[in-house]
Amino acid sequence: MTGARTLRRTDRGVVEMGLNELSGVLWRERQLLELLLFKLEEEQLLLTSGRTQWLGHATREVESVLDQIRTAELGRAMEADDAAREVGVPEGSSLMVLAQEAPAPWDDLLLAHHEAFVSLTDQINDLAEGNRDLLATSHRATQETLMSLQENVQTYDPRGSATSATGSVQLLDQSL
Repeated sequence: MTGARTLRRTDRGVVEMGLNELSGVLWRERQLLELLLFKLEEEQLLLTSGRTQWLGHATREVESVLDQIRTAELGRAMEADDAAREVGVPEGSSLMVLAQEAPAPWDDLLLAHHEAFVSLTDQINDLAEGNRDLLATSHRATQETLMSLQENVQTYDPRGSATSATGSVQLLDQSL
């Protein structure tokens, strides 16, 4: 929900509702990033164990979490703009700028969110890169195995006589 926010008075003073709602969205996004990290770890375990029959399911789960993250990012952008107006910074300001301008205790909370996002993003990037390397290694090994099998393949010539396969044969994986 966007628009003008009302302020609520507590024993600690006035609390900005936009900052409260932004924090809620940030918590949800952090949970989704943690779930993505978990799903990538599952994917890596499947790759390292050789249980690749489940790899399609794991990949779909990763894509599903990524879709949820994209949706959450849209909500975060709207709430961040509302919070930016409340603390007097331009819309589209970074989380660090919001943290620097927000009153206590929001400043510390927004800074903690920022640090968690940086840490989770680094972990996700490292794990995703490791998974890409494992997939590439697996793909190369499969290609090499197929190439060695092709060297011993018997085919038939136009007259129907058995002959060794000659020429250049290439396999193309359309999913890559």
